[in-house]
Amino acid sequence: MKSQKTVAGIDIGGEAKGNHLVIMQGTRIVWNNPGRETPEQMLEKCIEFDVAAVGIDAPCQWRIEETGRQAEKMLARMRISCFVTPTRERASQSRFYDWMFNGESVYKVFVERFPLLNDVFAIGNRVCFETFPHAITCALRGREATSAKAKNIQRRETLERAGVETRPLRNIDEVDAALCALTANFLLEGWVDVYGDSAGGFIVVPSSTASSGNK
Repeated sequence: MKSQKTVAGIDIGGEAKGNHLVIMQGTRIVWNNPGRETPEQMLEKCIEFDVAAVGIDAPCQWRIEETGRQAEKMLARMRISCFVTPTRERASQSRFYDWMFNGESVYKVFVERFPLLNDVFAIGNRVCFETFPHAITCALRGREATSAKAKNIQRRETLERAGVETRPLRNIDEVDAALCALTANFLLEGWVDVYGDSAGGFIVVPSSTASSGNK
């Protein structure tokens, strides 16, 4: 990893699990929280560490009526599974989607200091963006070699192959947050693929050549 800028990743959870923030400078973990910080507290920590980019494991936009999000359709065509984001109205009818509302709260707090990635993003600006660990792992390991059933092992291995020391990461939630931070690093270096459109929001994952390009 060439970039030594400070980046962050946030794994979004429901009320019981909470959110997990990991901050890295290059590939060195400089902060990982216990999972109970509010969005405002996480923002303060990112500002304290002068974070340049924040990857967030939650949808940045709700589904628009029945058309669906273009980013999710594009990933589905590549046979990369992800949550199908519902409309906000439909999500409000089930507690299953509480974590998505939690993610919505995180974006609302962060976008004032870290504008949401759009189609005119310029490297060098502060930014937050949507990503998710399964797609990140597929990009860096290869889709055929990636299994959600083996995520505890494979996701740590993916971080370690990129040069991240994983011993400070105490659980899969912190591992997932670190993968989001790693993707923020790849974004700053220009080694990413971006899926979606301005209407439905963008999903960022490392380029399929990112791991070889950074060796």
